[in-house]
Amino acid sequence: MRIREEIRTFLKEQIDNYNLEDHQDLFALGLVNSMFAMQLVLMVEQKFGITIDGDDLNLDYFRSVDAITNLVTRKLEG
Repeated sequence: MRIREEIRTFLKEQIDNYNLEDHQDLFALGLVNSMFAMQLVLMVEQKFGITIDGDDLNLDYFRSVDAITNLVTRKLEG
């Protein structure tokens, strides 16, 4: 899936020793912080041509590759 691969690629470029499964919580593992979350939001908007609005600015939507993929898919379909 193109969306999932784009997200993985971005995370691999940003996180040293990236070796995660798609369901793992990036924040719980201490790999990212709230500033990085904003970078992630910007990447998602730019890469996929979607707008992340107030209702989408929830860390739960950005905790894992699975969560981000689901968010992007939902926004593209809606």
